Amino acid sequence: MTLAAILGVLDIYEWVTIPSAFLTATRWITWALFIWLAIRKRSLTTWIVVSMFIGCEIGFSFPAVALHLNTLSGIFLRLIKTIIAPLLFSTLVVGIAAHSNLKQVGRMGLKAILYFEVVTTIALFIGLGAINLTRAGEGAVVAVQEAQEQRAEKLIADKKSHDVILDIFPENFAKAVSEGQVLQVVVFSVLFGIALAMLSDEKKKPLLSFAEGLSDVMFKFTNIVMYFAPFAVCGALAYSIASFGFDVLKNLAMLVVTLYAALAVFILIVLVPIGLIVKLNFRKFLSAISEPLAIAFSTATSEAALPKAMENLEKMGIPRKVVAFVLPTGYSFNLDGSTLYLSLASVFVAQMAGVELTFGEQLKMVFILMLTSKGVAGVRGATFLILVATVGDMGIDPHKAFVVLGVDAILDMARTTTNVLGNCLATVVVAKWEGEYTD
Repeated sequence: MTLAAILGVLDIYEWVTIPSAFLTATRWITWALFIWLAIRKRSLTTWIVVSMFIGCEIGFSFPAVALHLNTLSGIFLRLIKTIIAPLLFSTLVVGIAAHSNLKQVGRMGLKAILYFEVVTTIALFIGLGAINLTRAGEGAVVAVQEAQEQRAEKLIADKKSHDVILDIFPENFAKAVSEGQVLQVVVFSVLFGIALAMLSDEKKKPLLSFAEGLSDVMFKFTNIVMYFAPFAVCGALAYSIASFGFDVLKNLAMLVVTLYAALAVFILIVLVPIGLIVKLNFRKFLSAISEPLAIAFSTATSEAALPKAMENLEKMGIPRKVVAFVLPTGYSFNLDGSTLYLSLASVFVAQMAGVELTFGEQLKMVFILMLTSKGVAGVRGATFLILVATVGDMGIDPHKAFVVLGVDAILDMARTTTNVLGNCLATVVVAKWEGEYTD
């Protein structure tokens, strides 16, 4: 966020009064420094970070223009979605069929699921502890705005019946691709790769060569699309700032601060120690994931970061078969940021509604979330829908949960970034467990 935007937040609380001439000069100096840095570095990551700041400035200073810039991020996300299915299919098929080690596939799956369950459960309890510590919802009187209610009602109306187990398996591969069901694409690709591995070398060679070629092409395709990422990042943040503004932070600032602090604690006391245990080269790892994290934060979409995360982790030295299997699977089962948010936000709504939950009730809620938060990444607005259902199960009016939509864009940036970080680390952990990666 630029200094001008930060001062805008300060101005809400009337803590300081800053001369307009100073603000104008500060903006020009800040912009000049950012552009100079981007030109000097000439790296995509730097351009993405600079674009984040420029987007914030445009959204704050020129909201009328910024409201039309969402098209840029829309174009980028559409291009990314065209990459995901063929990239996952080709990399998984090559990873499985080219090595013919079918036992390893099952072993990786069990290790990954075990890791996902342990880490996401810890995340749920950290979210629970954070909101009980800050009690951010107590005394908060926030009226549900008409725009928030309309958005919430639309998400609920669009809700489809969801069976966690059944929705893992595709009924139609083309349908799974068109609906962006990443886990279904993974399941189909794994089964296809296993079937191909069972064929004789003569019969599987043509399909294997095709899959290898397709994989190489899709990685090149990803590199081309990534040149548009800075524009998408700028448009996404400009639109978000112009849409929700800073006024909404008056009433929900404690919720935002609590979530960001809880996620920081989760990273420091869970993910960092895991990295130390597996002897992770943090500098190399952070260098590989900085780009995907910047994209995830600015677009608040895990899908946008997936192709680049896969490519960078493979360049880091992790075998393609491990990256292609663990990383996309984690998008449904290892949503660290989202699960932490769900436990935190559920108790926040209860506090706001004046309902005091006992420890037993909160524990029951956590165990329910352990199940309901899995396998829903492909459902539009899934996190909000789970929140509404959880609040309803606690006997609270679900409409009380609508207020969080006012700051959902800010919350989503943090939890999406944590999701991507957690999945990248999980991929490294499984690779090390399998003896497939040493650094």
